[in-house]
Amino acid sequence: MAAPESDFHLASASPRRRELLAQLGYRFALLQAGIEEVQGAGESGEEYVLRVAREKALAGLAAREAGDIRPVLGADTEVLLGDRVLGKPSSREDGIAMLRQLSGRTHQVLCAVAVTDGLRERVVLSRTLVSLRELEAAEIDAYWASGEPCDKAGAYAIQGLAAAFVQRIEGSYTGVVGLPLFETAALLRDFGIEGWLRESGGGA
Repeated sequence: MAAPESDFHLASASPRRRELLAQLGYRFALLQAGIEEVQGAGESGEEYVLRVAREKALAGLAAREAGDIRPVLGADTEVLLGDRVLGKPSSREDGIAMLRQLSGRTHQVLCAVAVTDGLRERVVLSRTLVSLRELEAAEIDAYWASGEPCDKAGAYAIQGLAAAFVQRIEGSYTGVVGLPLFETAALLRDFGIEGWLRESGGGA
């Protein structure tokens, strides 16, 4: 059972999302909300990321124990190159191919966040442009060998070693990491939930 002092549930296995929420002092419990993450035929990247975030939140809602009325937060982050969604690499070859495609180009990172309590549902979308410098083949090979890209959308982590590859971003840095904190804080505030402001008396 979730800790009684938590204000909401996080329906995500991502350690990065847990760290980002903890950074702002949120009190939350974890829920398992496994769903099939497959882009539908004709579904745009934006439609896909919004749908998956919402489905995660709804799956978490269904997993709550009887009598638990705390809201559930679900999120999804995807890397888009043009109209193509670059998910998590399925193999070394796949990951290296992604990094080669991203090299020297600007791509989008979309992160959708959904919160629902069963009565209300809110979904927001963060869109960030990320530009990588030209990457040498040896760098790509060494980066893959580090193990960092294996479970990351687009085969890179901006908060890790790949920070050395990023020339600039336009948008939300935390959205690229996995949870746009500005948008998330506003969303949670709509549900009466505050993080560190709760302790300072700055909340509602």
